[in-house]
Amino acid sequence: MIKYDYLIVGSGLYGCVAAYLLTKQGKKCLVIDRREHLGGNVYCDKKDNINIHKYGAHIFHTSNKIVWDFVNKFVEFNNFINSPMAIYNKEIYNLPFNMNTFSKLWNITTPQEAQKIINEEKLLIEESPKNLEQQAISLVGYTIYNKLIKEYTEKQWGRKCSELPASIIKRLPVRFSYNNNYFNDRYQGIPIGGYNILINKLLENTPYLLNTDYISNKQHFDSICDKVIYTGRLDQFYDFKFGKLEYRTVKLETEALPINNFQGNAVINYTSKDVSYTRIIEHKHFEPESEHYNDNITYISREYPVEFNESLEPFYTINDEKNISLYNKYKELANNENKYIFGGRLAEYKYYDMDDIIEKCLKDFNYQNIL
Repeated sequence: MIKYDYLIVGSGLYGCVAAYLLTKQGKKCLVIDRREHLGGNVYCDKKDNINIHKYGAHIFHTSNKIVWDFVNKFVEFNNFINSPMAIYNKEIYNLPFNMNTFSKLWNITTPQEAQKIINEEKLLIEESPKNLEQQAISLVGYTIYNKLIKEYTEKQWGRKCSELPASIIKRLPVRFSYNNNYFNDRYQGIPIGGYNILINKLLENTPYLLNTDYISNKQHFDSICDKVIYTGRLDQFYDFKFGKLEYRTVKLETEALPINNFQGNAVINYTSKDVSYTRIIEHKHFEPESEHYNDNITYISREYPVEFNESLEPFYTINDEKNISLYNKYKELANNENKYIFGGRLAEYKYYDMDDIIEKCLKDFNYQNIL
Protein backbone atom coordinates (compact mmCIF):
# COMPACT_ATOMS: atom_id res chain seq x y z
CA MET A 1 0.00 0.00 0.00
CA ILE A 2 1.38 3.40 -1.00
CA LYS A 3 1.82 5.80 1.92
CA TYR A 4 1.72 9.58 1.59
CA ASP A 5 2.98 12.40 3.74
CA TYR A 6 -0.10 14.44 2.89
CA LEU A 7 -3.54 13.63 1.58
CA ILE A 8 -5.12 16.80 0.18
CA VAL A 9 -8.91 16.76 0.05
CA GLY A 10 -10.12 19.14 -2.65
CA SER A 11 -8.43 20.48 -5.77
CA GLY A 12 -9.46 24.12 -5.51
CA LEU A 13 -6.85 26.84 -5.23
CA TYR A 14 -5.98 26.13 -1.59
CA GLY A 15 -5.53 22.40 -2.20
CA CYS A 16 -3.56 22.80 -5.43
CA VAL A 17 -1.22 25.47 -4.09
CA ALA A 18 -0.62 23.39 -0.96
CA ALA A 19 0.12 20.35 -3.10
CA TYR A 20 2.60 22.31 -5.21
CA LEU A 21 4.43 23.79 -2.21
CA LEU A 22 4.65 20.52 -0.30
CA THR A 23 5.74 18.54 -3.35
CA LYS A 24 8.49 21.11 -3.94
CA GLN A 25 9.60 20.53 -0.35
CA GLY A 26 10.00 16.82 -1.05
CA LYS A 27 6.74 15.66 0.52
CA LYS A 28 4.76 12.85 -1.04
CA CYS A 29 1.23 14.09 -1.69
CA LEU A 30 -2.02 12.77 -3.10
CA VAL A 31 -4.89 15.07 -4.11
CA ILE A 32 -8.45 13.75 -4.24
CA ASP A 33 -11.62 15.50 -5.37
CA ARG A 34 -15.24 14.35 -5.40
CA ARG A 35 -15.95 16.21 -8.64
CA GLU A 36 -15.11 14.98 -12.12
CA HIS A 37 -12.63 17.79 -12.73
CA LEU A 38 -9.78 19.62 -11.05
CA GLY A 39 -9.83 23.26 -9.99
CA GLY A 40 -12.89 23.57 -7.78
CA ASN A 41 -14.93 26.63 -8.71
CA VAL A 42 -12.26 28.16 -10.98
CA TYR A 43 -12.64 25.29 -13.48
CA CYS A 44 -13.41 26.28 -17.08
CA ASP A 45 -15.25 24.33 -19.76
CA LYS A 46 -13.94 24.98 -23.26
CA LYS A 47 -16.38 25.17 -26.17
CA ASP A 48 -15.71 26.68 -29.59
CA ASN A 49 -12.36 27.93 -28.19
CA ILE A 50 -14.20 29.96 -25.53
CA ASN A 51 -13.29 29.33 -21.89
CA ILE A 52 -16.57 29.15 -20.01
CA HIS A 53 -16.35 29.93 -16.30
CA LYS A 54 -18.46 26.97 -15.17
CA TYR A 55 -19.10 28.28 -11.66
CA GLY A 56 -19.41 31.98 -12.42
CA ALA A 57 -17.05 34.82 -13.22
CA HIS A 58 -13.58 34.50 -11.70
CA ILE A 59 -11.42 37.57 -12.22
CA PHE A 60 -8.00 37.50 -10.62
CA HIS A 61 -6.92 40.67 -8.84
CA THR A 62 -4.34 41.45 -6.18
CA SER A 63 -2.02 44.11 -4.86
CA ASN A 64 0.31 41.48 -3.43
CA LYS A 65 3.32 41.22 -5.76
CA ILE A 66 4.41 37.93 -4.22
CA VAL A 67 1.04 36.37 -5.09
CA TRP A 68 1.05 37.95 -8.57
CA ASP A 69 4.56 36.71 -9.31
CA PHE A 70 3.63 33.27 -8.00
CA VAL A 71 0.67 32.72 -10.32
CA ASN A 72 2.57 34.16 -13.27
CA LYS A 73 5.16 31.42 -12.86
CA PHE A 74 2.56 28.99 -14.21
CA VAL A 75 0.47 30.94 -16.71
CA GLU A 76 0.51 34.30 -18.46
CA PHE A 77 -2.31 36.68 -17.54
CA ASN A 78 -3.97 39.11 -19.91
CA ASN A 79 -4.83 42.70 -18.97
CA PHE A 80 -8.57 42.22 -18.53
CA ILE A 81 -10.09 45.04 -16.47
CA ASN A 82 -13.35 44.27 -14.73
CA SER A 83 -15.85 47.00 -15.63
CA PRO A 84 -19.30 45.56 -14.96
CA MET A 85 -22.56 47.32 -15.79
CA ALA A 86 -25.91 47.32 -14.04
CA ILE A 87 -29.39 47.41 -15.55
CA TYR A 88 -32.37 48.65 -13.57
CA ASN A 89 -35.69 48.82 -15.43
CA LYS A 90 -33.88 49.19 -18.77
CA GLU A 91 -31.66 51.97 -17.42
CA ILE A 92 -27.95 51.10 -17.59
CA TYR A 93 -25.34 52.27 -15.07
CA ASN A 94 -21.62 51.84 -14.53
CA LEU A 95 -20.24 49.82 -11.64
CA PRO A 96 -18.57 50.40 -9.29
CA PHE A 97 -20.50 53.47 -8.28
CA ASN A 98 -18.53 56.33 -9.77
CA MET A 99 -18.98 59.65 -11.52
CA ASN A 100 -20.43 57.94 -14.59
CA THR A 101 -23.10 56.41 -12.33
CA PHE A 102 -23.80 59.65 -10.49
CA SER A 103 -23.96 61.67 -13.72
CA LYS A 104 -26.54 59.29 -15.18
CA LEU A 105 -28.62 59.31 -11.99
CA TRP A 106 -28.67 63.05 -11.30
CA ASN A 107 -27.53 64.79 -14.51
CA ILE A 108 -24.47 66.24 -12.78
CA THR A 109 -20.82 66.58 -13.84
CA THR A 110 -18.63 67.19 -10.78
CA PRO A 111 -17.59 65.17 -7.71
CA GLN A 112 -18.72 68.06 -5.50
CA GLU A 113 -22.28 67.84 -6.82
CA ALA A 114 -22.36 64.07 -6.36
CA GLN A 115 -20.94 64.27 -2.84
CA LYS A 116 -23.49 66.92 -1.87
CA ILE A 117 -26.45 64.81 -3.04
CA ILE A 118 -25.14 61.65 -1.37
CA ASN A 119 -24.43 63.49 1.89
CA GLU A 120 -27.98 64.85 1.90
CA GLU A 121 -29.37 61.35 1.40
CA LYS A 122 -27.20 59.49 3.84
CA LEU A 123 -28.73 57.95 6.90
CA LEU A 124 -27.07 59.46 9.95
CA ILE A 125 -26.05 56.59 12.18
CA GLU A 126 -24.42 57.42 15.48
CA GLU A 127 -22.92 53.98 15.96
CA SER A 128 -21.49 51.55 13.44
CA PRO A 129 -24.10 50.31 10.93
CA LYS A 130 -25.85 47.25 12.32
CA ASN A 131 -26.96 45.70 9.03
CA LEU A 132 -26.44 45.86 5.30
CA GLU A 133 -29.24 48.35 4.72
CA GLN A 134 -27.80 50.86 7.17
CA GLN A 135 -24.28 50.32 5.84
CA ALA A 136 -25.32 50.86 2.22
CA ILE A 137 -27.32 54.00 2.90
CA SER A 138 -24.51 55.41 5.03
CA LEU A 139 -22.18 54.98 2.05
CA VAL A 140 -24.24 56.04 -0.95
CA GLY A 141 -27.63 57.34 0.18
CA TYR A 142 -31.15 56.28 -0.64
CA THR A 143 -31.28 56.69 -4.43
CA ILE A 144 -28.39 54.35 -5.21
CA TYR A 145 -29.43 51.96 -2.47
CA ASN A 146 -32.99 51.67 -3.79
CA LYS A 147 -32.07 51.37 -7.48
CA LEU A 148 -28.84 49.42 -7.53
CA ILE A 149 -28.38 47.64 -4.20
CA LYS A 150 -31.58 46.71 -2.37
CA GLU A 151 -33.42 44.43 -4.80
CA TYR A 152 -30.23 42.93 -6.24
CA THR A 153 -28.90 42.07 -2.78
CA GLU A 154 -32.18 40.59 -1.59
CA LYS A 155 -32.26 38.40 -4.71
CA GLN A 156 -28.67 37.38 -4.11
CA TRP A 157 -29.08 36.43 -0.46
CA GLY A 158 -32.76 35.53 -0.25
CA ARG A 159 -33.08 37.76 2.80
CA LYS A 160 -34.03 41.35 3.54
CA CYS A 161 -31.13 43.78 3.57
CA SER A 162 -32.04 44.69 7.14
CA GLU A 163 -31.36 41.04 8.11
CA LEU A 164 -27.90 40.84 6.49
CA PRO A 165 -24.59 41.79 8.14
CA ALA A 166 -23.11 45.17 7.26
CA SER A 167 -19.80 43.57 6.29
CA ILE A 168 -21.17 42.27 2.96
CA ILE A 169 -21.53 45.74 1.42
CA LYS A 170 -18.06 46.92 2.49
CA ARG A 171 -16.70 45.05 -0.53
CA LEU A 172 -18.41 47.49 -2.91
CA PRO A 173 -16.14 50.37 -4.02
CA VAL A 174 -17.45 53.93 -4.34
CA ARG A 175 -15.46 56.51 -6.31
CA PHE A 176 -15.78 60.20 -7.09
CA SER A 177 -13.89 59.82 -10.36
CA TYR A 178 -14.75 58.64 -13.87
CA ASN A 179 -13.05 55.29 -13.30
CA ASN A 180 -14.95 52.12 -14.26
CA ASN A 181 -12.29 49.70 -12.99
CA TYR A 182 -14.15 47.67 -10.37
CA PHE A 183 -11.03 46.71 -8.41
CA ASN A 184 -8.47 48.99 -6.83
CA ASP A 185 -5.78 46.31 -6.98
CA ARG A 186 -2.57 46.97 -8.88
CA TYR A 187 -2.61 43.66 -10.73
CA GLN A 188 -5.56 41.99 -12.42
CA GLY A 189 -6.38 39.79 -15.36
CA ILE A 190 -7.51 36.39 -16.61
CA PRO A 191 -5.13 33.49 -17.32
CA ILE A 192 -4.62 33.32 -21.07
CA GLY A 193 -6.12 29.98 -22.03
CA GLY A 194 -8.16 29.70 -18.82
CA TYR A 195 -7.68 28.75 -15.18
CA ASN A 196 -7.27 25.08 -16.04
CA ILE A 197 -3.72 25.82 -17.19
CA LEU A 198 -2.85 27.22 -13.76
CA ILE A 199 -4.37 24.25 -11.94
CA ASN A 200 -2.73 21.66 -14.19
CA LYS A 201 0.68 23.28 -13.77
CA LEU A 202 0.31 23.40 -9.98
CA LEU A 203 -0.41 19.64 -9.94
CA GLU A 204 2.09 18.72 -12.65
CA ASN A 205 4.14 16.59 -10.25
CA THR A 206 1.41 15.49 -7.85
CA PRO A 207 -0.87 12.47 -8.37
CA TYR A 208 -4.61 13.01 -8.05
CA LEU A 209 -7.87 11.08 -8.06
CA LEU A 210 -11.18 12.49 -9.32
CA ASN A 211 -14.74 11.30 -8.58
CA THR A 212 -13.39 10.31 -5.17
CA ASP A 213 -15.25 11.17 -1.98
CA TYR A 214 -13.20 11.51 1.18
CA ILE A 215 -15.99 11.52 3.75
CA SER A 216 -17.43 8.15 2.72
CA ASN A 217 -13.93 6.63 2.53
CA LYS A 218 -12.36 8.47 5.44
CA GLN A 219 -11.00 5.45 7.28
CA HIS A 220 -9.18 4.17 4.20
CA PHE A 221 -7.66 7.50 3.21
CA ASP A 222 -6.63 8.35 6.76
CA SER A 223 -4.75 5.06 6.92
CA ILE A 224 -2.53 5.86 3.93
CA CYS A 225 -1.25 9.27 5.00
CA ASP A 226 0.44 11.02 7.90
CA LYS A 227 -1.50 14.29 7.54
CA VAL A 228 -4.75 15.34 5.88
CA ILE A 229 -5.28 18.81 4.43
CA TYR A 230 -9.05 19.17 4.33
CA THR A 231 -10.68 21.92 2.25
CA GLY A 232 -14.30 20.72 2.32
CA ARG A 233 -17.21 21.72 4.52
CA LEU A 234 -16.21 21.75 8.18
CA ASP A 235 -19.66 20.78 9.45
CA GLN A 236 -19.70 17.78 7.12
CA PHE A 237 -16.28 16.65 8.37
CA TYR A 238 -17.81 16.37 11.84
CA ASP A 239 -20.96 14.69 10.53
CA PHE A 240 -23.06 17.80 11.27
CA LYS A 241 -22.98 16.99 14.98
CA PHE A 242 -23.92 20.56 15.97
CA GLY A 243 -26.11 21.21 12.94
CA LYS A 244 -25.56 22.46 9.40
CA LEU A 245 -23.90 25.73 8.45
CA GLU A 246 -25.91 27.76 5.95
CA TYR A 247 -24.84 28.81 2.46
CA ARG A 248 -26.18 30.59 -0.56
CA THR A 249 -25.38 29.28 -3.98
CA VAL A 250 -26.13 29.94 -7.63
CA LYS A 251 -27.46 28.04 -10.61
CA LEU A 252 -25.96 28.96 -13.95
CA GLU A 253 -27.82 28.40 -17.17
CA THR A 254 -25.31 28.50 -20.02
CA GLU A 255 -26.49 29.01 -23.56
CA ALA A 256 -24.80 29.18 -26.97
CA LEU A 257 -26.11 32.00 -29.14
CA PRO A 258 -25.56 32.19 -32.93
CA ILE A 259 -24.19 35.75 -32.84
CA ASN A 260 -20.79 37.34 -32.35
CA ASN A 261 -21.59 39.62 -29.43
CA PHE A 262 -24.60 39.45 -27.11
CA GLN A 263 -24.13 42.23 -24.55
CA GLY A 264 -20.81 43.93 -25.27
CA ASN A 265 -19.42 43.32 -21.80
CA ALA A 266 -18.23 40.38 -19.69
CA VAL A 267 -20.64 41.00 -16.80
CA ILE A 268 -23.95 42.87 -16.60
CA ASN A 269 -25.92 42.88 -13.34
CA TYR A 270 -29.71 43.01 -13.27
CA THR A 271 -30.64 44.84 -10.09
CA SER A 272 -34.46 44.87 -10.15
CA LYS A 273 -36.47 42.12 -8.49
CA ASP A 274 -38.66 41.55 -11.55
CA VAL A 275 -35.69 39.88 -13.30
CA SER A 276 -35.08 36.54 -11.61
CA TYR A 277 -31.36 36.25 -12.40
CA THR A 278 -28.75 38.54 -10.89
CA ARG A 279 -26.40 38.82 -13.84
CA ILE A 280 -25.45 37.61 -17.29
CA ILE A 281 -21.88 36.64 -18.05
CA GLU A 282 -20.63 36.64 -21.66
CA HIS A 283 -17.50 34.54 -21.47
CA LYS A 284 -15.60 35.54 -24.61
CA HIS A 285 -15.15 39.08 -23.26
CA PHE A 286 -12.84 37.75 -20.54
CA GLU A 287 -10.24 36.92 -23.18
CA PRO A 288 -10.78 39.44 -25.98
CA GLU A 289 -7.22 38.91 -27.23
CA SER A 290 -8.03 35.42 -28.52
CA GLU A 291 -7.65 35.08 -32.28
CA HIS A 292 -9.49 31.77 -32.48
CA TYR A 293 -13.06 32.71 -31.65
CA ASN A 294 -15.83 31.77 -34.02
CA ASP A 295 -17.47 35.04 -35.06
CA ASN A 296 -20.82 33.30 -35.34
CA ILE A 297 -21.18 32.06 -31.77
CA THR A 298 -21.00 33.33 -28.22
CA TYR A 299 -21.75 31.74 -24.83
CA ILE A 300 -23.65 33.42 -22.03
CA SER A 301 -24.52 32.27 -18.52
CA ARG A 302 -27.49 33.56 -16.57
CA GLU A 303 -26.84 33.41 -12.84
CA TYR A 304 -29.74 32.58 -10.51
CA PRO A 305 -29.19 32.81 -6.74
CA VAL A 306 -30.78 29.98 -4.76
CA GLU A 307 -30.74 28.57 -1.26
CA PHE A 308 -28.16 25.85 -0.88
CA ASN A 309 -29.14 22.19 -0.80
CA GLU A 310 -27.04 19.04 -0.90
CA SER A 311 -27.40 18.66 -4.68
CA LEU A 312 -25.67 22.00 -5.28
CA GLU A 313 -22.24 23.50 -4.66
CA PRO A 314 -22.02 25.81 -1.62
CA PHE A 315 -20.85 29.25 -2.79
CA TYR A 316 -21.35 31.98 -0.20
CA THR A 317 -21.14 31.66 3.57
CA ILE A 318 -23.89 33.35 5.55
CA ASN A 319 -21.84 34.98 8.27
CA ASP A 320 -24.64 36.07 10.54
CA GLU A 321 -24.55 35.66 14.31
CA LYS A 322 -26.25 32.26 14.28
CA ASN A 323 -23.90 30.71 11.74
CA ILE A 324 -20.73 32.22 13.20
CA SER A 325 -21.69 30.82 16.61
CA LEU A 326 -22.22 27.39 15.04
CA TYR A 327 -18.97 27.59 13.08
CA ASN A 328 -17.03 28.43 16.25
CA LYS A 329 -18.21 25.17 17.81
CA TYR A 330 -16.77 23.24 14.88
CA LYS A 331 -13.62 25.34 14.86
CA GLU A 332 -12.97 24.47 18.49
CA LEU A 333 -12.94 20.80 17.52
CA ALA A 334 -10.71 21.51 14.52
CA ASN A 335 -8.21 23.43 16.64
CA ASN A 336 -7.60 20.31 18.73
CA GLU A 337 -6.79 18.04 15.81
CA ASN A 338 -3.25 16.86 15.16
CA LYS A 339 -3.64 14.83 11.99
CA TYR A 340 -5.93 17.26 10.16
CA ILE A 341 -5.20 20.70 8.71
CA PHE A 342 -8.24 22.75 7.71
CA GLY A 343 -7.96 25.43 5.06
CA GLY A 344 -9.93 27.21 2.38
CA ARG A 345 -13.29 28.85 1.94
CA LEU A 346 -15.45 25.92 3.10
CA ALA A 347 -13.24 24.59 5.87
CA GLU A 348 -12.85 28.07 7.37
CA TYR A 349 -16.44 29.16 6.60
CA LYS A 350 -15.13 32.41 5.16
CA TYR A 351 -15.38 34.21 1.84
CA TYR A 352 -11.97 34.46 0.19
CA ASP A 353 -10.92 36.23 -2.97
CA MET A 354 -8.57 34.10 -5.05
CA ASP A 355 -5.48 36.11 -4.16
CA ASP A 356 -6.30 35.96 -0.45
CA ILE A 357 -6.57 32.18 -0.45
CA ILE A 358 -3.28 31.85 -2.33
CA GLU A 359 -1.57 34.29 0.03
CA LYS A 360 -2.79 32.33 3.05
CA CYS A 361 -1.64 29.05 1.53
CA LEU A 362 1.81 30.46 0.75
CA LYS A 363 2.14 31.38 4.43
CA ASP A 364 0.64 28.15 5.75
CA PHE A 365 3.06 25.97 3.78
CA ASN A 366 6.26 28.01 3.90
CA TYR A 367 6.61 29.37 0.37
CA GLN A 368 9.73 31.26 1.48
CA ASN A 369 11.47 27.91 2.00
CA ILE A 370 11.41 27.08 -1.72
CA LEU A 371 12.25 30.49 -3.20
